[in-house]
Amino acid sequence: MSQTQDAFRPTHYLAPKFWPVWLGIGIVKTIPLLPYRVMLRLGRAMGNLMYRLMPRRRRIGAVNLKLCFPELSQAERKELLKRNFQSVATAGLETALAWWAPDKKLRPLAHYHGIQHFKDAIASGKSVILLTAHFTCLEIGARMLLMEQQYAGMYKRHRNELLEAVISRSRSRHCKIAIQQDDIRGFLRLLKNKVPVWYAPDQDLGLNRSVFAPFMGIPTATITAASRFAKMTDAVVVPYFPTRRDDGNGYDIEILPPLKNFPTGDDVTDATTINRLIEEHARKTPAQYLWLHRRFKTRPPGEPSVYEQT
Repeated sequence: MSQTQDAFRPTHYLAPKFWPVWLGIGIVKTIPLLPYRVMLRLGRAMGNLMYRLMPRRRRIGAVNLKLCFPELSQAERKELLKRNFQSVATAGLETALAWWAPDKKLRPLAHYHGIQHFKDAIASGKSVILLTAHFTCLEIGARMLLMEQQYAGMYKRHRNELLEAVISRSRSRHCKIAIQQDDIRGFLRLLKNKVPVWYAPDQDLGLNRSVFAPFMGIPTATITAASRFAKMTDAVVVPYFPTRRDDGNGYDIEILPPLKNFPTGDDVTDATTINRLIEEHARKTPAQYLWLHRRFKTRPPGEPSVYEQT
């Protein structure tokens, strides 16, 4: 489980090694004070700078976009990659909103679609897996959904102990239950206790826990955990995708009906279903998917790496 607010003691982090982190936290906590559209402009400016200063991530993103959008010209993919950097940078600022902005600031920005699907699934008395993916609005979308319905979140522990303590304390204000992403027993325990659990399976964790299923027309190592967990707990799987509006008027929080005939008992079929859902949303908002990580790191036997220069 996550740390609680009571577990955080600032006096534990007064050593000089923590001073730069405290300075960064102080700066970031001012973000919620900015007008929303000013924050968006700042995010775009930061993204343009990141594009210039992060050549390795730029190369990874360029490889991913070339694989996934071969129909686009090189100039179009370059422009899309720049917008992706802008979206990633904006997401960093949105994290400050998610952790520290009051509900009254966020509610006018939240536009819900299909939230009754989630509430009905919970009311049915079954376990619920809230299935999403690594889109750049992941953190702010999670907070906005929590304003309407509580669920358990999953998180990756930060290496810096002060940042981990601050992040855990900030999240615990809104999400009452959080578990580390490798706590499988905790995940299953929550589902069996009918606590809805957030899960994003679109990461390359190697072959041991994955099968190859198509994503954007590419055989992609895909985690099978969602279908296994659903089978073990008789859970319904409810897809959910947050999107940043292009007009600067906030976010669309879209919740789809529960998946039908899932799981099927065939890991490849189930992984293909999940990948197709993520692909459909990625094609709708291509600049908002996290193209800067090595999604296609693991290749089928005999196929070379697509990231040889990265």
